[in-house]
Amino acid sequence: QVQLVASGGGSVQAGGSLRLSCAASGRTFSGYAMGWFRQAPGKEREFVAAISWSGGTTNYADSVKGRFTISRGSAKKSVYLQMNSLKPEDTAVYYCNAVRSAATGTPLGDFGSWGQGTQVTVPS
Repeated sequence: QVQLVASGGGSVQAGGSLRLSCAASGRTFSGYAMGWFRQAPGKEREFVAAISWSGGTTNYADSVKGRFTISRGSAKKSVYLQMNSLKPEDTAVYYCNAVRSAATGTPLGDFGSWGQGTQVTVPS
């Protein structure tokens, strides 16, 4: 099964920045819209951002709009999430996966496993 690998997390002070990366073992993201999701302790996984296959359309959760930027590599093998002005409420494990469309941000469901994600911690 395709394994999605998110990386780049860490602990950063409030107001700081991190850049997350996502790659898939065994395949590219060619033809797929991709999204970032996060799950905080005790909460359900939630949508963060999505980008269309072409990169021309992006969509963000209201909570990160203006602070986070999603992008994809030119070879369509990687997806990135630039996170600026981080807040304690951004603390979560971040995951990536294919989505039905950038507009909906709904996980496709059969692209690959979620993997372990990458931990982002912003101490309060």
